[in-house]
Amino acid sequence: MPRKRPEFATDPVAFEAFYRRHVEAVTRFFARRVDDPHTVADLVAEVFVAVLDSAHTYRSDLGTELGWLYGVARNTLSAERRRVFRQSRLADRVGGQRLLDADDVARLEERIDAESDARRVFEALAGLPDGERAVLELVVVDQLTAAEAARVLGIRQGTARVRLHRARQALQAVPFVMGGTTG
Repeated sequence: MPRKRPEFATDPVAFEAFYRRHVEAVTRFFARRVDDPHTVADLVAEVFVAVLDSAHTYRSDLGTELGWLYGVARNTLSAERRRVFRQSRLADRVGGQRLLDADDVARLEERIDAESDARRVFEALAGLPDGERAVLELVVVDQLTAAEAARVLGIRQGTARVRLHRARQALQAVPFVMGGTTG
């Protein structure tokens, strides 16, 4: 039997409430990983469009809306990085970006500046294996529990905990990394 779509997938008022509840967290998610305000704005918009297409995959019994949204955001960011890799940076900067007014740019630049420490952490994480880095990002930076991170990544909780432990051991000397939760 197909799963019932959540209310935010079919009711515009519920979707608006869902959007308002989570837009800042999704913006922070991207501002930690991307330093261009236009790209941050585009990715946030893409996530909420993707939510409408994939709302049927959300299961409240498996985790929070935010945990599920972070999974959608990770997929969106991965797709964007693949796209950028395939295209030249010049062509990417010239085309396909919506125009932001000065207030939008200033607000996103403030958010990007506020997340500069997190971007430095991501640079330090580049040496970790992908699986360990993904769990650590979700737990330490995005403040998910290890169980929620496991659901986002589609792995077992035990696997997530082992990866988290290995990553933390490898990064003990890096500031800002060791302050997350593991529950």
